[in-house]
Amino acid sequence: MATTRKGVWDLQQVRDQYLAGEWEQSNQLWTWGLNQFGQLGQNNRTQYSSPVQIPGTAWSSISGGNYHSLATKTDGTLWAWGSNNSGRLGQNNATYYSSPVQIPGTTWSSISAGHFSSFALKSNGTLWGWGNNGSGELGQNGISQYNSPVQIPGTTWKYVTCGIAGGIPNASNPLATKTDGTLWTWGSGSYGQLGQNNTTYRSSPVQIPGTTWNLIASAAAAYLATKTDGTLWSWGYNTSGQLGQNNRTQYSSPVQIPGTTWNLISRGQGHSLATKTDGTLWVWGQSAAGQLGQNNTTQYSSPVQIPGTTWSSISGGNNNTLATKTDGTLWVWGGNSYGKLGQNNTTYYSSPIQIPGTTWSSISSGSNSPLALKALVQ
Repeated sequence: MATTRKGVWDLQQVRDQYLAGEWEQSNQLWTWGLNQFGQLGQNNRTQYSSPVQIPGTAWSSISGGNYHSLATKTDGTLWAWGSNNSGRLGQNNATYYSSPVQIPGTTWSSISAGHFSSFALKSNGTLWGWGNNGSGELGQNGISQYNSPVQIPGTTWKYVTCGIAGGIPNASNPLATKTDGTLWTWGSGSYGQLGQNNTTYRSSPVQIPGTTWNLIASAAAAYLATKTDGTLWSWGYNTSGQLGQNNRTQYSSPVQIPGTTWNLISRGQGHSLATKTDGTLWVWGQSAAGQLGQNNTTQYSSPVQIPGTTWSSISGGNNNTLATKTDGTLWVWGGNSYGKLGQNNTTYYSSPIQIPGTTWSSISSGSNSPLALKALVQ
């Protein structure tokens, strides 16, 4: 999230404070990269290798999916654009839109754009999903597809995330927490990503043991989650060492990554990243495109540090990574197909490189079309 007040960007704190109505925001929304389906919101399908602005200055939260995008505004409205295969734009149709269109309602808060589906919370704690449901990922106790939001049972949901499959079949599953600190998931269990110590599919939410879960991240059948004690846990698909266990073993129940000062987390399609409370940034997993920022293409199955101690928000994408620092600068590295690193070229970078500007805040990598909010600082 962003604020109109200068200072250190603590994205988790700001998100919680925004949901509580404590922050006043005025944000521009910028995007770049692949635009095959209009997912850049420019009313065209032109590819851009440098950031371009989506009209408006009242944007609040953002989420990039697999060729579609979601965003909320400060008035609680929810907007979607891009590919509408499976009805993932929530318009009660399958029409593609290259400019933002509104999903009915005015109390939307947390959002997550997945592979062929979308999820969002309302301020009353209800959770809604729409789009593809072939693996039961909409939590409706069935596999019927919905092209308008349908409610997932419960009224105490706190946060939801749904990662992109990244070419792995049946690998896009939602993960959600409740206000009591419990953690829930549903959909395909092919790679143990439901954390139930099995590979069973579930079309209704099932609980992962524990009541102190905090932040969550998912993509390509691999999950990360922190607990309130600062520990970090992972499970699911692990072919590239993205679970940080110093191996490539698949786990169907959460296993701990060493350390007790973990802070923010994010998952890319084959790699993982996390900050610690001291502002350091750590990465692990696939690095064929340099997305681990180590100035090489070496794969690591345990966390390795990216230089610096002022990292703030983070977002892992499709072979690329985005991160902001506490001074509001935005940095990118990894694969640069479609110009998704925003450098006005398609050159790959295996170390962080800056995108111009100093008031960047919330970021979302999407598949190949990043989104970022820029605060209008007063």
